[in-house]
Amino acid sequence: MLIRIALSLLPVLTFVLLLVVLDSYKLVRLRAVLIAISAGALAAAACFLINRQVLSYWPFELSIYSRYAAPFLEELTKAAYMVILIRRQRIGFMVDAGILGAAIGAGFAGIENVYYLYSIADPNPMTWVVRGFGTAVMHAGTTAIFSIITVTAKERRPSSILPFVFGFGCAMFLHSIFNHFVLPPLVSTGVLVLTLPPLVVLIFARSEKSLEKWLGVGFDSDVQLFETIVSGGVLQTKVGQYLTSLKQHFPGEILADMLCLLRLHLELSIKAKGVLLMREAGYEVPPSPEVRGMFDELRYLEKSIGPTGKLALAPVLHKSSRELWELHMLKEA
Repeated sequence: MLIRIALSLLPVLTFVLLLVVLDSYKLVRLRAVLIAISAGALAAAACFLINRQVLSYWPFELSIYSRYAAPFLEELTKAAYMVILIRRQRIGFMVDAGILGAAIGAGFAGIENVYYLYSIADPNPMTWVVRGFGTAVMHAGTTAIFSIITVTAKERRPSSILPFVFGFGCAMFLHSIFNHFVLPPLVSTGVLVLTLPPLVVLIFARSEKSLEKWLGVGFDSDVQLFETIVSGGVLQTKVGQYLTSLKQHFPGEILADMLCLLRLHLELSIKAKGVLLMREAGYEVPPSPEVRGMFDELRYLEKSIGPTGKLALAPVLHKSSRELWELHMLKEA
């Protein structure tokens, strides 16, 4: 039994570990990976209960259900936790999207494979090699692909639901193809192992280059604007001219708080990029005791200027999903 469990769980856990090792910027903490695995396990338990209820009330043919209904339900439940992470700005790049997506799939596959260990009495170890590699890599791969596609598309359409729909459609399609059993199980497993993990690794390499470029450009521009604000020369810049144009809409004390908010946001952004650069160089940066106070001040200033002030400041604040993720990362470091 222990050998069967190992054969079922080892492949997908190795896949997740590989992604964590490839994450040179250490964007994802072990705690986040373990929570994602737990979320995937809960999704598997929920699917088991739902599937049992549906099949007991509606007489679906099992092959039809497994090809179309099961992929829809299982990919939907696996995607739920990732959607929460994306909506809460906890995902910034394809790298962390892929790692956490694969971790969710690993948790799901682990519970599903353990269930099949007790329900299918087959002593042949090859069955569990195929079962472990095939199903586990499929679940990890489809959820990772959903996460990567959604995060990438959200950068272009941040307020649209279409990225979620498109990513979910791709994951469900791949899952359904796998459940059609077009190829023999051993061949199908081999195709999955030879295509999905290398595809995710290739996406990782591209994302690492994108992250490196974004850090370099973003760090330089943030430092330049921050130094301009501190030196008092911001009024001669386009940012200063924009803030000056707001005089007729906001009182002086609100404008002062808006400038302080911009300065503080830039300072936190610079700190966060510095932490990522240090991690990439192999150094672990200890938590800064002053960061918590800076976030308290940030919340106070946001409350002071109000929703209208934040909306007016949006063109110069550049609070994209990556910047928001960056601040969350610094706060939780």
